[in-house]
Amino acid sequence: METNNTPSCNDAALIPYNPTSQNPWNTTKVKHVYRRLGFGAKQSDVDAALSINPGDFIDNLVDTAAAQPTTPAPNWGYWSFNDYTDYPVEVPEQVMEWRVQTVNDFMNEDLRGRLTLFWMNHFVTEYEAYGHPPYLFQYYNTIQAHALGNVKEFVRAIGINSTMLIYLNGFENTNINPNENYARELYELFSLGEGNGYTQGDILETARALTGYNHWDEYGDTIYFDNSTFDNGEKTIFGQTGEWGYNDVIDILFQEKENEIAHFICEKLYRYFVSPSVDQIIEETIIQPLAATLIANNFEIIPMLRQLFKSDHFFDERALGVIIKSPYDIILDFIKETEFFYDDALVDGLVYYTSLLGQELYDPPDVSGWQRDEAWIDSSTLTGRWQLFELYLAYLYDNGSGPAFVELARNLSNNSNDPYYITEVVIDHFMSKRLFTIEDYNVATDIFKWDVPQNYYDEGLWNLDWPTAEVQVFLLLRQIATIPEFQLK
Repeated sequence: METNNTPSCNDAALIPYNPTSQNPWNTTKVKHVYRRLGFGAKQSDVDAALSINPGDFIDNLVDTAAAQPTTPAPNWGYWSFNDYTDYPVEVPEQVMEWRVQTVNDFMNEDLRGRLTLFWMNHFVTEYEAYGHPPYLFQYYNTIQAHALGNVKEFVRAIGINSTMLIYLNGFENTNINPNENYARELYELFSLGEGNGYTQGDILETARALTGYNHWDEYGDTIYFDNSTFDNGEKTIFGQTGEWGYNDVIDILFQEKENEIAHFICEKLYRYFVSPSVDQIIEETIIQPLAATLIANNFEIIPMLRQLFKSDHFFDERALGVIIKSPYDIILDFIKETEFFYDDALVDGLVYYTSLLGQELYDPPDVSGWQRDEAWIDSSTLTGRWQLFELYLAYLYDNGSGPAFVELARNLSNNSNDPYYITEVVIDHFMSKRLFTIEDYNVATDIFKWDVPQNYYDEGLWNLDWPTAEVQVFLLLRQIATIPEFQLK
């Protein structure tokens, strides 16, 4: 869980946002939605959203996400070891194949993709701990299937996923030798929060109740329950005593601790979608009502998401530009918002470079996941972000995409020949808010002007049809990647 508890300046309420002349429904707000609930949007989608009211727009995004089928299994999605012909060669190929597929899903699914990444950083596993591509797919499939579903059933399903059973030692948890690891993380990281409403005794007793999932027919096959390794003795969990098993644990947890669970989940979703800053006022006016909605709907998550995403609070000006983009945010948003070329080969490279920037897909640093926000930025990763953009833009330029750079500037500026105006609208296209100072625009304009003599601009002779325009826009886009506000969404 993030630890930023700086007082929030956003005191807008959870009531539905209704546009007014002072607080209009505009491009800035549409882009805000797409950057928070997805990974950016192309301009035609932004324009289309402006023609409907915000509540309907949010409903459309939620309904679409809820109706999306899970990504079809690859042919190897349920293989065991004996299905392979050359395990050392096939395994890395399959891992990369599914990482590329996952990024493509992020690009194409909007809210379902965004929530999938959220839950992958909540119910954390690390590929290096289990090292079997079919388990990687099966984990992703479980996350996708439950991303907009029932939180209780999600918790139930993820705990007996083969990936999780290996990662947090459930596979080793038997009646002879109980292992506490999953029981501890079930409470500390997955449902209640550290030290919140459980004891070491609850962990020990829960571990006993979670025994029995210790068998497969061969290495890499689905792990299943076998009563011979289950502890069928009495256990006392949160004050309830019985011969509890796995399903009993989940039922008791949500029966006895529904308030703690709802608050924990809603606060984490708030920090992810709205702001990393949560103070006492936010707790009382936003988190608690969201938690009440989650409980009132028996832990179905969609009503709570609608309430949050439609609110004045979510759309408030003070909610804009307060979250630091993750490595995947920063590059995927840019690709969507420029509509520049990308394919699987390019995504393959992006998967590699984002891992260098601290976000290795399917391999977060530990069970607590990526800590996000300020943790994304240090002296190394910030310059790495700039280098990633320079490499990406140079790759496009060298492979014939220079005209697409000019077309972007032409469309955004209505084919202006004013270098300051072109610079301003291109910069603003990528920012949650306008830059803090005019000087920042001036510096970028000077870079955009490049080596073209000033008199060509003064006399109106230069325009975007000039052969120099491609490299000029390239230089401007490269400069935009270094602007501090570009790191925010």
